[in-house]
Amino acid sequence: MLPKEIRYVAAVDIAYTSELSIGAAAVLDYDSLSLVESKIAHVKTEFPYIPTLLSFREIPPAVAVTKKLSLQPDVFLVDGQGIMHPYRFGFASHLGLVLSMPTIGVAKSPLIGEVGEFNEENWTPITDKKEVVGVALIAKKGKKPVYVSIGHMVSLKRAIAIVKHCTPRYRISKPIRLAHSIAAYEKRKVQNSELSMRELSDA
Repeated sequence: MLPKEIRYVAAVDIAYTSELSIGAAAVLDYDSLSLVESKIAHVKTEFPYIPTLLSFREIPPAVAVTKKLSLQPDVFLVDGQGIMHPYRFGFASHLGLVLSMPTIGVAKSPLIGEVGEFNEENWTPITDKKEVVGVALIAKKGKKPVYVSIGHMVSLKRAIAIVKHCTPRYRISKPIRLAHSIAAYEKRKVQNSELSMRELSDA
């Protein structure tokens, strides 16, 4: 379960080359939001891209990279949906269930639901079939909203507070931005290596 006092927050992100799924994880100290650990994992991509079933493609590299962490995060932020999903089971929920860890979905756009009017705390519920499935949250004043939903083992109220805390400057929370940067950097390294190997074989 999510502890009352959070010590470490983590994020995972996935990048793809022609054959590989690259999982990246960034672990941050919750109070200072400073990076304390990062890991990379390469997994052969086996599952095709299918809309609304993306988690089945991303779970293998995400799980592989989290297993490499020496620190145990208290909660994971995931660049994707939690229960704000047609099947109420997006990537954040899937990862949380597999890891048996608290997870929060933080997406750049809503997949389903109707967005209401923002309140004085800069968030508004998103409802689907009369059920609140998440919120649109302006985590940083003056920026576009992000779309927060429960992944696993966390309340929506707590999820909003955590995402706000982890978003000190930009629209996207710092853990997710760092994980994305790490994944993108590793992707470039892999692609450059593949290019060099092809040039050698053609020489």
